[in-house]
Amino acid sequence: MKLKENATEQKLAGRYYTPIDLAGFIVRWGMDETVNTILEPSCGDGVFLEALRQYDGNFTCKGIEISATEAALAAERLALDERFNVVVSDFYDYYNDNRNGRYDFIVGNPPYIRYQYLTGEQRDIQSNLLIENQMRPNKLINAWVAFTVAAVSLLEDNAKVAFVIPAELFQVKYAEQLRSYLMRNLNEITILTFNELIFDGIEQEVVVLLGRKIPEFVGIHQMKILEFNNVNDLIERFDERNAEQGFQNIDTANIKWTKYFLNSQENQVISRLRESESCIRFGDIAQVDIGITTGNNAYFCVNEETAENYNLLDISRPLIARSVNIPGVTFEQADWESNVEQGAKTFLLDFNQLTDSQITERQRAYIELGEQNEEHTGYKCSIRERWYAIPSIWEPDAFFLRRNYQYPKFVLNNCHAVSTDTMHRVSFLMGTDRKKAILSYYNSIAFAFTELEGRSYGGGVLEILPRELESVTIPNINDMIIADEIIDELFEGLNTAIRENRNIEEILDWIDQTLLVERLDIPAADVAQCRAIWHRLKNRRLNRGIAGN
Repeated sequence: MKLKENATEQKLAGRYYTPIDLAGFIVRWGMDETVNTILEPSCGDGVFLEALRQYDGNFTCKGIEISATEAALAAERLALDERFNVVVSDFYDYYNDNRNGRYDFIVGNPPYIRYQYLTGEQRDIQSNLLIENQMRPNKLINAWVAFTVAAVSLLEDNAKVAFVIPAELFQVKYAEQLRSYLMRNLNEITILTFNELIFDGIEQEVVVLLGRKIPEFVGIHQMKILEFNNVNDLIERFDERNAEQGFQNIDTANIKWTKYFLNSQENQVISRLRESESCIRFGDIAQVDIGITTGNNAYFCVNEETAENYNLLDISRPLIARSVNIPGVTFEQADWESNVEQGAKTFLLDFNQLTDSQITERQRAYIELGEQNEEHTGYKCSIRERWYAIPSIWEPDAFFLRRNYQYPKFVLNNCHAVSTDTMHRVSFLMGTDRKKAILSYYNSIAFAFTELEGRSYGGGVLEILPRELESVTIPNINDMIIADEIIDELFEGLNTAIRENRNIEEILDWIDQTLLVERLDIPAADVAQCRAIWHRLKNRRLNRGIAGN
């Protein structure tokens, strides 16, 4: 974590200025003859105010800016235009003093300020603001979240909000509460996303939130997500895209928004499969837990040379540590031995089996080496009775890679291996067939639902957590009555294809047709739609990963 005293002024102020073309588009979207009062809660040097100044209407606009220098620049832009009033203030203070104020249109680019960069007073105001709006404050929440909540709470009836905010709205855990808040408090939500980065020279992906608050609304709140290449594409194609893509009803029970990237027909297929008797949840065949949290993988995961030098072989567990160590859908003794020969860190230290008096001289030397290098001072290690004894070491039935790229990695544990928290540990429930479990996951339906349940972590990577994995909808192959020969043939074909690094699509075609269409009677069109959904969502995150590099 970068210390506050070492952060740049831009970081501390959270200033990332919106391109004038984008500001102009947003103003055109929000302005009409009904707008009388406007608020820009973090106006900077006045780019949104300048766009508003071009609008020939009878309104008043208040701009709030914490920096006197920036506020002066904004005021200079608006000289002689009496519709505007730029106030030098912290928006948190302004909100505290004017929380009963109401605005027809609130527009801007909230500051991106991490919690640790806020003052104590700002932290208190932010926490109280979130609590008042039924949200739980924590030390991860960025200022843009609280700004957005405050803005929505200040909306007049029949009002609009338009904010440029980080794409973290879709991704990070702390934004879940904000998504839920927006779904409850805005009757219509349109999210604009971009394939290219919007801010020059800044590796920050953003989206545009367009929201409407309608009084005395009766019915279901609605949402749509529109994707564009860049700002020019948005300006040229918004009307067309907005007209052709209708709103979808908001599912307030599900705070993930990935489904709104899909059209109505695609979501109908998703809903139909979720409710189908031919499908179950992954959690119906297995329990998923995080891998072993060592507190210091670099220290506790060692290669053969280190294990031999310090007499650690007898207290080590065979380890599957990284995705590159997974050659197929089974992890065999031969696979582990191959990793050992390549010098990989394939031994996990397990001192739990020894009392202190049983620790050998060379083992003690490795512990002392760790202490000399302060390996034991990290939080997880420091709270243990014996810092070098890792808790909760057990052997799972299978592993599931926490972060995946082209497609998910789900592998049977055939050599008594353990894993760090780069892998999830999978324990099959009683009655689950191991090979059928693998085949129930390697197909178009499970891959599509994994993209929907997981999150784009960064660099195009898909991250999925244990409870999310358990929620993935899969075809019910486990209860299928089918000859063992067919299951064995499909399983071996899948394992061989992955080990030989062949195109995964070919084996998915085979599994989809043989098990989903021919045995489970799932319509071929629905299976094909799932394949298309998987491609679409996967390609979107991969392209975003490329754009962010």
